[in-house]
Amino acid sequence: MTLRVERDKATGVAVVTLDRERRHNAIDLETAAELAAVWRDFRFEDEVRAVVLTGAGTAAFCTGIDRGVEVPQPGSPYSADDPLVSIGPKANDLWKPVIAAVNGMACGGAFYLLGEAEFIVSSSTATYFDPHTAYGMVSAYEAVYMAQRMPFGEAARMSLMGTAERLSARRAYEIGLVSELAGPGELLEAALRAAGTLAGFPTEAVQGTVRALWSAKQAALQQALAQAPALIALGNLAPERQAELFAGRRDQPEPRIR
Repeated sequence: MTLRVERDKATGVAVVTLDRERRHNAIDLETAAELAAVWRDFRFEDEVRAVVLTGAGTAAFCTGIDRGVEVPQPGSPYSADDPLVSIGPKANDLWKPVIAAVNGMACGGAFYLLGEAEFIVSSSTATYFDPHTAYGMVSAYEAVYMAQRMPFGEAARMSLMGTAERLSARRAYEIGLVSELAGPGELLEAALRAAGTLAGFPTEAVQGTVRALWSAKQAALQQALAQAPALIALGNLAPERQAELFAGRRDQPEPRIR
């Protein structure tokens, strides 16, 4: 198992932990399938009324898809398989509130998860960035999700600047991406406190409010995401060239933290 799931029946809160610390909690195909399954299972578990999502260790919340994963693709130019499109709670029809507790790096494909959380509690030492452009890849799904959670200029800067910059937790809080900052040792406690409050309210009202909030932006989100496969197909470098750029990442200067 690449996920750790802990349920507290007394509080009604479940904690889902990405448990691939040695891989910076990057998502392989097994993890993607487990995430989809756990969100769908929670729909039937009345004792779970709120969820905290986090990553193992302190180095990273999630660094997106594992670079070692090979995703078979259909031969048709009109079809593309992305294992991350179904890893979020909303993609799996879960309307119980999900709070992301971000520790360390959150980058790239992590935004599929952050984009579908109700709000983010962040460690004060966390950083946020999107490496796609630096490695010859189009940031499409990730950019769309972040454009709905951040001021447009900030989303554009993060999506375009690649590995050259990282958004500090403080800056992420200032622009509204993050709703609360906590010390590294207090992160989970802060997220659990908020989740426990939500779990203590009547769950029908909470879920209805979550659904109402998402209805306000879902039409635009789906329209934007529908453009992503074609943009990726047109703009991505060949996988071999991407791999070359990724292999040379250690020669790059240290990113600027802002």
